[in-house]
Amino acid sequence: MRLALFFAKRYLFSKKSVNAINIISSISVVGVLVSTAALVIVLSFYNGLEKFILSQYSIFSPELRIEPAKGKVFSTSNETFKTLRSNPKIQSYTEVLEDKILAEYNHQQFIGRIKGIEPESIHRHASQEMLFAGQLDVRIDSANYAILGAQVQANLQVPLQGNENYLTLHIPDKNASATSINPLDEIRTRTIASSAILKFQPGFDDLILVPIDFAKDLLNEYNSISAIELFGANDNSKTLQNEIQTLIGKDYIVKNREQQNPTLYKTVRSEKWIVFFIITIIGIIAIFNIIGSLTMLVIDKKQDMVVLNSLGANRTLIQNIFFYQGVLIALIGSVVGGTLGLIFCVLQEKYGFVQTNEGSLFDAYPVDVRYYDIVIIFLTVLLVSIIVSYVASKLSIKGFKKIEELDSN
Repeated sequence: MRLALFFAKRYLFSKKSVNAINIISSISVVGVLVSTAALVIVLSFYNGLEKFILSQYSIFSPELRIEPAKGKVFSTSNETFKTLRSNPKIQSYTEVLEDKILAEYNHQQFIGRIKGIEPESIHRHASQEMLFAGQLDVRIDSANYAILGAQVQANLQVPLQGNENYLTLHIPDKNASATSINPLDEIRTRTIASSAILKFQPGFDDLILVPIDFAKDLLNEYNSISAIELFGANDNSKTLQNEIQTLIGKDYIVKNREQQNPTLYKTVRSEKWIVFFIITIIGIIAIFNIIGSLTMLVIDKKQDMVVLNSLGANRTLIQNIFFYQGVLIALIGSVVGGTLGLIFCVLQEKYGFVQTNEGSLFDAYPVDVRYYDIVIIFLTVLLVSIIVSYVASKLSIKGFKKIEELDSN
């Protein structure tokens, strides 16, 4: 092994004048280098986009959410939920009531989602940065107000000031009498003034935030809620999730942010790995240059191999020389390419010199370097290179044997 590696290093790093073999070997190194750097850069950019998209969603989604295992609503009148509310590990505990409703203003209608929340918890659900206009409160001086999502406001054009800013909300009354003659008796209708408009938030632009008492009255659910939204006092949400699930039992489901919106998380992550496999395939094509490089090296070093063979070197030793050279080409290319890609990503993260178009959600392309991705890239490139180098060394030995037979004739 040491002898084969010694010859491989000598052939790769020889100080002879530049010739075709050196050029082909350099091209092979550059091919591996570029494909590795591209993988690091592209995955880091996708990580940055993933982090940005999920952070936008996380702004308005709770850290943990308790929902009933069956049905849409449940009661929190038992002692279990009172104990949960007083848990010191929970920073914010909010009961919410949600449902689809028909919103109407000035003969314009829009089907949205009403979300009743505890008024004092509004600043855990939203922040001033999310506010497009108005006042971030759902109860002001004992009066109820609604905070509208961007899509609700775009469709209804509700003003925030004056006496004509009352939004009318309609929903079928689930407790309506089946014998009623008047169809309007089966519809519950309430009006509420609007106090603010939220900026566009993915997944929440059709939302109407109201006090939970108002939502219970509109939905005729005075003793039930849809969910409990929680924010932990520390960062270990997984441990807290397990503790809460054990406390409340199997009749309820405790969901983290990923479980609350699995489609979003799966979509973002699957796009990243699809791109990874596409670029890996392109990289594999570049790595196949090693076969050409080793084949040319066999032809160039034919006399050296004859001498080694006459000195007692067996076929395995000669094959290992070319195998190790292929591995060295891949190793140098992947290490240098990974380093250059990492340097580029760090500079982009710090200085943001790759800019986006005006009007985008961010000024510079976001980058998030995850070192386990770099390890996966390095192992992938190295594994493919080892396989290609092994195949190339086997083919090269066969070619050497044919050349040897032609020379003997």
